[in-house]
Amino acid sequence: MKANIGISEEHLQQVALELNKALADLVVLYTKTRNYHWNVEGSSFMELHKFYEEQYGQLEEAIDDVAERIRSLGHYAEGRLSDFLKLASLVEQEYTNDPKAQLTNLLSDHETIIRNLRRLVDEFDVKYKDKGTSDFVTGLMEDHEKMAWMIRSYLR
Repeated sequence: MKANIGISEEHLQQVALELNKALADLVVLYTKTRNYHWNVEGSSFMELHKFYEEQYGQLEEAIDDVAERIRSLGHYAEGRLSDFLKLASLVEQEYTNDPKAQLTNLLSDHETIIRNLRRLVDEFDVKYKDKGTSDFVTGLMEDHEKMAWMIRSYLR
C-alpha cells in the first residue's frame, strides 16, 4: 500500500532514491570502520579499537534509521551489497593498518556524507516538498558532523 502523506508519488520516489544512496554510503562507511576496528595496529591500538567500535555502533543505528525512513515513505530500502556498491559515492581504499591513514580515510568519508546530506536538506524541503525527510537528514548530518569532529581531534 502506498503512503498517502501529502507528497506526490513522483517526489517520494526521488526522495527514496536519494535516501537509498545515503544508505549505501553509510553501509560502505560502516564496513570500512568495522574493518579498521579489526585491523588497527600501533601504540594507540586499544584506544582506537574502542573508538572505532563506538563509531560503527553509531553508524549501525543510522543505517537502520535511514532504511526505516525509506520504508515510512512507502518504498523499499536496498539491502544487497551489490546494490549498495552501485549506489554509493564512497570508495573503498586499499587495506591499511596505519591509524593515521585509517582516520584520514574515515574523516574524508564523513565529510563527503556531510556535504551530500547538506545538499539534501534543501532539496528535500524545496524541490520535493518533504519537510519531514529534510528534518531527518538534518539530524543525520549533525550526527556525522560530530563523528567527523571526533576523528579530526585524533589527527591534530
